[in-house]
Amino acid sequence: QVQLVESGGGLVQAGGSLRISCAASGRTFNMYAMGWFRQAPGKEREFVATTTTSSSTTYADSVKGRFTISRDSAKNTVYLQMDSLKPEDTAVYYCAASGSGSGIPTWRYSYPYWGQGTQVTVSS
Repeated sequence: QVQLVESGGGLVQAGGSLRISCAASGRTFNMYAMGWFRQAPGKEREFVATTTTSSSTTYADSVKGRFTISRDSAKNTVYLQMDSLKPEDTAVYYCAASGSGSGIPTWRYSYPYWGQGTQVTVSS
């Protein structure tokens, strides 16, 4: 089994920055992809960013150029650096992981493992 624990969420003003982290534990051998999704109140969970073991990354258009995903494989940890935050970035951010796959998965059902979520609130 794999456990994912997010940290680093909080309240920030528009234009500010925040970094959230996700540490994986348990059976994390060869975790193919680790990524981030978010869910705002009343909305569907949406893809934000992901990275694979080959260091391939992709981002949602809404965060491209503002967010950066990175991964420390030795620590089984993935990070999301969020800059130039906007009020519409307010959501619960979920870490997700997949032990296998191909390409750069952006579909939420490609990820069997999920964290409990961390709240990010951007005030205007």
